[in-house]
Amino acid sequence: MTSYLAYPNIDIKIFPDSYHSARDRFLALLDHPNLEVAGYHPYPCAGITPQGHALLTDTLWLGAQEAEKVLVLLAGTHGVEGFAGSAIELDHMDLIACRQLILPPGTAMLIVHALTPWGYAWLRRCGEDGVDLNRNAVDFSAPLPENAGYDTLRSALFCAGKAQRQAGFAEFERWHGRTALETAISSGQYNDPEGPFYGGNKPAHGRLVTEDLIRRYDLQGRTLGVIDLHTGLGPYGYGEIICDHQMSSPGVQVAQRWYGAAVTLPALGTSSSVPKTGLMDYIWHGIMTDNSCHVTLEFGSFSTDRLFEVLLRDHQIWSRKNNSSERLAHSEQMRNHFCPDDDAWRASVLFRARQVIAQALQGLSG
Repeated sequence: MTSYLAYPNIDIKIFPDSYHSARDRFLALLDHPNLEVAGYHPYPCAGITPQGHALLTDTLWLGAQEAEKVLVLLAGTHGVEGFAGSAIELDHMDLIACRQLILPPGTAMLIVHALTPWGYAWLRRCGEDGVDLNRNAVDFSAPLPENAGYDTLRSALFCAGKAQRQAGFAEFERWHGRTALETAISSGQYNDPEGPFYGGNKPAHGRLVTEDLIRRYDLQGRTLGVIDLHTGLGPYGYGEIICDHQMSSPGVQVAQRWYGAAVTLPALGTSSSVPKTGLMDYIWHGIMTDNSCHVTLEFGSFSTDRLFEVLLRDHQIWSRKNNSSERLAHSEQMRNHFCPDDDAWRASVLFRARQVIAQALQGLSG
């Protein structure tokens, strides 16, 4: 069997400096003669970039449309996290174009670029309506999930002073524990549009794109390896393979077979991530065969406390009007948390991504 674990040197210059430049590079590669483009579909998104350009999610199918096995790469589920996701997708498009990576027989690749393009362009995690796409996969015709811990912490979350905010968190942690604190803040909430990790009240743009792609390419019933690319949580520069399949499902066994002992499970408490509500993972889980799996590849940057601080500050600033200079200043802190300006970090991201994507291709080909 051909090994897909070998790869050439890393070029960190592939990291884009904006949503616009990432999209330009993505579109330029579509014309490369060595890319077997079988489908390209852009999905317009409401809103515009800060420079007044249109917002789109671009999707690309490489390989035969009838392929029984499909590797799906998702970038920009959380907008500002799209810098690393774009770099990884562009890197693999380059590898295929240069014939340094050849897809296994019977395998295609579906690349989804910028699932939350507004957040990518404006350096926020959410969409223009404040919705966190990765808390949006719930049944909006039924009563929405409740998060009593978030309600308890709401006043502390929006304290103007960091010390007062941290004191509120420390008090909650003393009574309920660290996992409960992280769950209260980040697991998802559905009644505070101005707050963090808001799941919305209807399907968001990225969810609609995902559901349409599943129908368009008839993905239900194919063998799928889905990798959702994220940054900002976990050890600095390391790509953690997070599996949110139910413990009793075949997806866990497939993930462990493909990726080995590196797989972490929020349900077991072995991950840097706590269990979440409304993950986009669950949409994919619902269509997967017993030989498929979905994982999140999460590249760590700074501490979880720093993550919460930068996100809470972001929501505080955006909840106020007419503060463009304050937003601009904070947006650079958002960029640096989710894509540090550090050559070693960026090299680690590309190195690890090639490794994990090679494991997925190996798993699919096996």
